[in-house]
Amino acid sequence: MAYEEQSVKEKTEQTVSAPREACGMAQAVERVGDRWTLLILREALFGVNRFDQIQASLKCPRTILSERLKRLCKEEILATRPYKVEGQRTRKQYVLTGKGVELALPMIALMQWGDKYCLENAPATELVERQTGAECKVGLVSAANRPVGLGETQLRGRATN
Repeated sequence: MAYEEQSVKEKTEQTVSAPREACGMAQAVERVGDRWTLLILREALFGVNRFDQIQASLKCPRTILSERLKRLCKEEILATRPYKVEGQRTRKQYVLTGKGVELALPMIALMQWGDKYCLENAPATELVERQTGAECKVGLVSAANRPVGLGETQLRGRATN
């Protein structure tokens, strides 16, 4: 990867980005990359899972919220579960699936980037270790469980047969 602070070294191989249909980043953005979807997922990570609660928190138009929730369920990122408040009809709550829970890390990474570069004041939330209360940061770890700095990494294409 080339960075502003680093000099770009001459490469012997030509670098080519992946075609959109073969790029996980492009495919993920198509599924969860719009503002409302990301905010709905943020609410789900906080445990807000009822339509009226999500709508009240986000001030999202009901039609948009309904469409995004349907799409997240179709993608199996959220699932519906019935609930009933005494004296009312049965309704749906929207809960994260395993696939949805795995979005926590990229969402937290995006939040931490926004905290650093987009906010003028202290962020409203932080990620902490439950036992100690120590702040946590998203980072890279090698397959050998060794922390790796971003400058030590490289995006590369995979060989195709």
